[in-house]
Amino acid sequence: MRHIALKVSDIGRSKEFYQNCLGMDIVWEPDPQNVYLSSGCDNLALHEVSPNLEKGAREQQLDHFGFLVETIDRVKELEQEFQAKGVKIVHPFKIHRDGSASFYCSDPDGIVIQMLYEPQLSRQAIP
Repeated sequence: MRHIALKVSDIGRSKEFYQNCLGMDIVWEPDPQNVYLSSGCDNLALHEVSPNLEKGAREQQLDHFGFLVETIDRVKELEQEFQAKGVKIVHPFKIHRDGSASFYCSDPDGIVIQMLYEPQLSRQAIP
């Protein structure tokens, strides 16, 4: 899966988060309520919802989504960088039994994001 679409409450705030914290670039901004970003291989659509739809957007079944990271050390660095930017850390850095390592943070709308080093996938996906 190389694309995910998220409903957000404030498009400007979310756009800034994904650009400044995750280094994503704007690909297309067709109107003030929609923006499409990319990291090169991961693509994210942000759609601003009106206040009366915001409650429904938060009740969806999404648990979290993740970004692959090159190394365990980079996962640790990112956690520190995100903390310095005031990003909420949901679950701190941990090395998992399978040799992967990650931490979880949340975006401005509380959507949970895993920053993950996975021995097989990180090597394949990141040149």
